Amino acid sequence: MTGGRIRPSETAYTLSLTRPELKVLYTVIKTYYDDLGREEGDLEEIVRSILAKLPGEAEIRAIDLKLQR
Repeated sequence: MTGGRIRPSETAYTLSLTRPELKVLYTVIKTYYDDLGREEGDLEEIVRSILAKLPGEAEIRAIDLKLQR
């Protein structure tokens, strides 16, 4: 079902994304992080660690979402 875009290893997964897909993923994860409550500290730490692995906000904002035709 993944079409070869998600590859597991012993300790992690590798996910291949296009630049527009990366921008959407970042936005979704950042929005989720911003909506977490104080009682969700463990989850907040995990989501923060995911965001730290992604490019910075300025680089994400520079990605154009227009579809190439």
